[in-house]
Amino acid sequence: QVQLVESGGGLVQAGGSLRLSCAASGRTFSNFAMGWFRQAPGKEREFVAAINWSGSGTVAADSVKGRFTISRDNAKNTVYLQMNSLSPEDTAVYYCAARSARNQAATMNSRDYFYWGQGTQVTVSS
Repeated sequence: QVQLVESGGGLVQAGGSLRLSCAASGRTFSNFAMGWFRQAPGKEREFVAAINWSGSGTVAADSVKGRFTISRDNAKNTVYLQMNSLSPEDTAVYYCAARSARNQAATMNSRDYFYWGQGTQVTVSS
């Protein structure tokens, strides 16, 4: 019912910035809570940031607080991840995900999310 497509990944130097986008579409669209997760080679998928349906509440991993900002534009059915002060440790495939209903909270557990995008590669060089 809901499809998610990430974009905006690429290659940047350490200290640089990228802005990822996640566009949502479907036959019926609701403003679900959304999350960003990432997976580096040889590592498990980890939480990055999440935002509730209205954009009034957010949560972020300690490793990205102060550097990454999650936001959403419901009029465009799009969620963003602004990434600043990037480090090689941020290199990973970044995935966006959506929960299954409007009344569900923004959480840090990947198991809480039902819809997933295909991922976009972010590579940070030293």
